Amino acid sequence: MNLTILGCYAATPRTITNPTSQVLEMKNQMFLIDCGEGTQVQLRKHKIKFSRINHVFISHLHGDHFYGLIGLISTFSLLSRQNDLHVYGPKGIKEVTLLQLKLSGSWTSYNLYFHELDSKESQIVFEDDKVVVSTIPLKHRVYTNGYLFQEKTGDRKLNLNAVMNHNIDTCYYNKIKSGSDMTMEDGTVIPNEELTFDPIAPKSYAFCSDTVYDETIVTLIRDVDVLYHESTFLEADEQYCEMTMHCTAKQAAKIALLANAKHLVLGHYSTRYGSIEPFKEEAKTVFENVELADDGKVFEF
Repeated sequence: MNLTILGCYAATPRTITNPTSQVLEMKNQMFLIDCGEGTQVQLRKHKIKFSRINHVFISHLHGDHFYGLIGLISTFSLLSRQNDLHVYGPKGIKEVTLLQLKLSGSWTSYNLYFHELDSKESQIVFEDDKVVVSTIPLKHRVYTNGYLFQEKTGDRKLNLNAVMNHNIDTCYYNKIKSGSDMTMEDGTVIPNEELTFDPIAPKSYAFCSDTVYDETIVTLIRDVDVLYHESTFLEADEQYCEMTMHCTAKQAAKIALLANAKHLVLGHYSTRYGSIEPFKEEAKTVFENVELADDGKVFEF
């Protein structure tokens, strides 16, 4: 599970920082999460293949989280894209995107599907045989969702020495990997546990930006492997949180602690601060395994 941070700063882009956008690679699939201004430039800069992005998840309709979407959609057409593109986001994402395409006469060369969301309850928005994605309802100034990405448990791993010692034909391998015991010709039953190893534990990733401090999300992200949580302010500026509906680094750490997360990645920093190191220092007073997101940083979990 790899996470590439394309941008992780709040409000406005600068020459040295970019607004929110990131790429999650999970089970050989690539998901784009939020799409602030400059996203496609960052994709090129970090040599991420455009063609591998088939699903885009937008948290909310504030500009620093989706103003790069129309440019990316247009560029896909210029690159003669053929694969379908699915966009998940709040109700209104389809209208604002299609209006721009209509007025510019820039229709896509590929199928563009919108999955608009308006539920205030968690719901599954994407699922295939390897990954399931659910919403994490957040509390912000406009309708907002985070997203929980969860790997599905894979097949068990063959113990090749064991199956060869029992002279088991290869035609039974898939059945064994799916968890079945093996019945031999003489009626002997070999338990699956003797023929396989446990599958790799499935990983999970929770993206939570933007939101005020909200403990109700804890049950949705319990035991998550990696939690990305917004940390717009430091504790000294906590008075701005209620007005802007954002969090401090310490509040993000409290959520990670309550959720029993394995790792916490901080992001969405206000550009008022000259350094992001104090965010980590503040969060570590509450939660130990803290990482700082930064533009261009790649995490491997």
